[in-house]
Amino acid sequence: MLRDLQIKLPNIDLAWLDHGVWKTLTDLLLYEFFTIGETPVTTASLLQGMLIMIVTIVVARYAQSLFLRLNTAANGKVPPAVYTIIRIFFYLVIIVGLVSALSSVGINFTNLAIVAGALSVGVGFGLQSVVNNFVSGIIILFEHSVKVGDFIELNSGLRGTVKDINVRSTIVTTPDNLDIIVPNSELISTKVTNYTLNESIVRIHIPFGVAYGTDKELVKEVVLTAARKVEITYDDGDKRRPQVWLVDFGDSSLNFELVTWLNPKNDRTRPGSWHAMYMWEIETALSAAGIEIPFPQRDLHIKSDSKELPSKPSASE
Repeated sequence: MLRDLQIKLPNIDLAWLDHGVWKTLTDLLLYEFFTIGETPVTTASLLQGMLIMIVTIVVARYAQSLFLRLNTAANGKVPPAVYTIIRIFFYLVIIVGLVSALSSVGINFTNLAIVAGALSVGVGFGLQSVVNNFVSGIIILFEHSVKVGDFIELNSGLRGTVKDINVRSTIVTTPDNLDIIVPNSELISTKVTNYTLNESIVRIHIPFGVAYGTDKELVKEVVLTAARKVEITYDDGDKRRPQVWLVDFGDSSLNFELVTWLNPKNDRTRPGSWHAMYMWEIETALSAAGIEIPFPQRDLHIKSDSKELPSKPSASE
C-alpha cells in the first residue's frame, strides 16, 4: 500500500533562486562605502585588507618564535644582538603587511605628504603616548641598556627579570612569578638599576645593631665569620672581601653594616633572599656569642613642681 502511495511535487525551477543569491552576494561584495581619491572602498577590498593583515600577523609571530627557538643558547637565553634583529624583522613584516593591506583597500602611498599629515593629526589627537613608547622600545632594543633576561629594579621599587620587550611595553617577571607590564617610556625616562648589565660581581649592605658597651672587635669577628658561612659570599682576600662598618650611633644601639660582595655565580633574580640569608646567620652568630640585639628604649623624666596645688573645697564649704 505504501508502494502505491506517490507524492507528487511541483516542478520548481531553481535557476532564478541561484541567480538571485549570486546577485545578492555580488552586490554585497561590491557595495561601495566611500571613495579614496578615485578608488572606491568596497566590502571586498576591506575583507581583502583584513585577510592580508591576519596572514601577516600569523606569519610574523610564527617566524619570530621559530627564530627565537633556533637562536636560544644552552643557558636558555637569546643573545641581545640576535633578539634585536628578530624584533626589528618582526616590526618590518608587520609594517609591510599593513602597507599592503591599506594599498589593497585603495590608499595610495605615493603621496607621502598625505600620510605624514595623517600621522601628525593622529599624534596630535592622543597618540603621543603610543609613539613615545614605540620610540622608547626601539631605543631599548638598540642601546642594550635593558635586555631580555636582565634583572632590573625600577625607581618605583619594582624588581624582576625582563621577559619580553614589545612595541609598547616591556614585560617584567617578579620573583613571585607575576608578570608586570611596564611602558617602555618608563625605562627611558626614570632611573633603572640593572643588576646584570656588565659587571658580574655586586656588593650589598646588611644593616644590624648591637647594644651600647659591646666590644666592637668581637662584633666584627662574629659577623664576618657568619658572613663567610653564607654560600653566596665572595671573598678574594683583597679589595673584594666582607667588611663590618660602624655607621651610626643610634638612640638605643650601635648601628653596623655588613658590607659583602656576592659570588658572580649567584642567582641575581632573588635579591630578597640575599638579605634574609645574611640576617639569619648574623642573628644566630650574635646570639651564640651572647651579644645583645637591643630594642628601642625611652627614658621618662618626671618633673615635680614646688608649688602646692590648691586643695579641692569640701562639700560643706
